[in-house]
Amino acid sequence: MKKILLFVAAGALLYGCEGLDFSFTNNTQNEKSGDEQQSEGQKPESYNENGTGEVDGYHLVWADYFNNGTLDTSVWNVEVNGNGGGNNELQYYAAENVTVGDDGSGRGCLILTAKKEESHGKHFTSGRLNTNKKKAFTHGKIESSIKLPKTANGLWPAFWMLGNDFNEVSWPRCGEIDILEMGNSSGIKSRKQEFVFNGACHWGFYKDGSYPNYAKTTTNSYSLQDGEFHLFTMIWDEQAIKMYLDLDKYPDAAPYFAMNITDVNGDWAVGKYFHHDFFIVYDLAVGGNFPGIRNADGITALADGERSMYIDYVKVYQK
Repeated sequence: MKKILLFVAAGALLYGCEGLDFSFTNNTQNEKSGDEQQSEGQKPESYNENGTGEVDGYHLVWADYFNNGTLDTSVWNVEVNGNGGGNNELQYYAAENVTVGDDGSGRGCLILTAKKEESHGKHFTSGRLNTNKKKAFTHGKIESSIKLPKTANGLWPAFWMLGNDFNEVSWPRCGEIDILEMGNSSGIKSRKQEFVFNGACHWGFYKDGSYPNYAKTTTNSYSLQDGEFHLFTMIWDEQAIKMYLDLDKYPDAAPYFAMNITDVNGDWAVGKYFHHDFFIVYDLAVGGNFPGIRNADGITALADGERSMYIDYVKVYQK
C-alpha cells in the first residue's frame, strides 16, 4: 500500500467534520452518576466482550457496554442536524435513529440506523453521537467492537475521534483521528465494498488552500460486513498512532494504519496536534464525498429497507 502525506486542496475530499455545529439533544432522564458507569466486571456472561484486555501495561479506565437498554446521556451527546457534515452527506441526523437495544442475538448494543425517508428536506435519516466535553482522553488504547451494515453503494459508517477543543479552535486545527471508515468510492469502483476500509488523521489549518492529512486504505482478506462483530483498536502514545483490525483474534496482526506523531517542527507539525484530549464519535452517514455519491438516486444501500450499525462496546485503556 502506498503511504503518502496528502495535502488536500480546499473543496476537495474531506473525511471529517468541517462545518459541523455539534447540535445535540438534551435528554437528561437517562443520566447516571459516575458510580454507575460500566466497568470491565459488569459485562454479561453469555458472550465475549473482553476485547484485547488489560495487557502490555494497559488498564481499563472507561467503557460503555450498552447493556442497560438506555443511552447514558451523561456521557453521550446525540446530534440532530442536516448540515451535511461538511462532506455533502445526504442524511438528516435524528435522535430516534440512535437507540440502545438487542442486536437480535441477546447482545446489548448501541444502534445507529439509516432509513430512506423524508425529513427536514432530506431523503434519508440516520444517527450520530459523540462524547464532546463529557468523555475525552489523551493517549491510550481505544477499541470498539462493531457489526457493520452492508454499505452497498452509499452508506458510510465511521468510528472516530476529534480534539476536545473543537468548539474553541474548530477543524482541522483540533485534530481528527479516523479509526474506521467504510464505504469509500474506491471500494465501490472495485466492487469490494465489504473488504475496503481505511484509517486517517487530519490536523493543522488551511494555508494556501490546503491542510495536512494522511490516510491509508486497506483491502482486507475477509469481509467486514459478514454479520459478525469486528474489533477496531487504536494504540496511541507519545510516539505514534497505530490502528489494528481484530487484534483479539489475531494478536500478531500488523497495523492497517501507522503514523509517527513526534515531529514538532513547524506550524503544521503533526506532533503539535495529537497530544491532547480527544472525544469519541460514531456515525452512519448516507452519501457524500467519501463514497462519491452526492445525489439520492445513487444510494442503493437502502433500497430494500433500513440498515443498522451495531456497537457492542467501546473501551479506553491507559498506562
